Amino acid sequence: MTGAAYGEQVARVRSEVAALHHELVRYGLVAWTAGNISERVPGTDFFIIKPSGVGYEELTPASLILCDLAGRPVPGTSGTGLAPSSDTAAHAYVYRHMSGVGGVVHTHSPYATAWAARGEPVPCVLTAMADEFGGDIPVGPFAVIGDDSIGRGIVSTLAGHRSRAVLMRNHGPFTIGRNARDAVKAAVMLEDVARTVHLSRQLGEPAPIDPGAIDTLFHRYQNVYGQPGDPAASPAAASPAVPAPAPSPLTPATGTPSTPGVQ
Repeated sequence: MTGAAYGEQVARVRSEVAALHHELVRYGLVAWTAGNISERVPGTDFFIIKPSGVGYEELTPASLILCDLAGRPVPGTSGTGLAPSSDTAAHAYVYRHMSGVGGVVHTHSPYATAWAARGEPVPCVLTAMADEFGGDIPVGPFAVIGDDSIGRGIVSTLAGHRSRAVLMRNHGPFTIGRNARDAVKAAVMLEDVARTVHLSRQLGEPAPIDPGAIDTLFHRYQNVYGQPGDPAASPAAASPAVPAPAPSPLTPATGTPSTPGVQ
């Protein structure tokens, strides 16, 4: 990748991630400054993430932080005067160990977080869950914030799962996708089904879906649903890490510029 192409990719990801943070607010998935989005810069060993404690209304593309896959801000780039999200090490761990993941989202959305507080998976009792997640939403272990413990929990929990969402115990949901937009979609869908299943349990025990039907629904949605030729219409193409039985080790990208340019 040439220096110019690299700069264009970083600028594009900065703009996309800044805009997507406002979607978290629009869908009621975050409160105050809680929650964050990151996206891998395609073809490189870097990702863009939100700065810590900065209000969503204050976020700009230039205020986001470019980090390497160890979670270290890249010196001399825009945003390095700000501290990166406290979840940066967790995001970095996911990118290092799940090569198909290009976006990570963390929210404290109320219903999904309520399931996390109970330490209970969301059971797959809705066709929308079968479509999007291919089964239950699993619960990850309790982990402290600030190092890669959360990332380790995310990766170990999603290994062998088709779900793009995990409920970290006593903390909240994390979602993954082929890019940040895909991971935001998963976060929106997760909160929607977490709410609906919670409401259904107020009326009685929700009826399970046959595992074979879950497989059929998942395959249809991942491979048939949407318009032909539209990459966004095929979640399977959008999220290569999802159908795999286990995450693949991160394959180092090639062509990364040795010295990232100032954005």
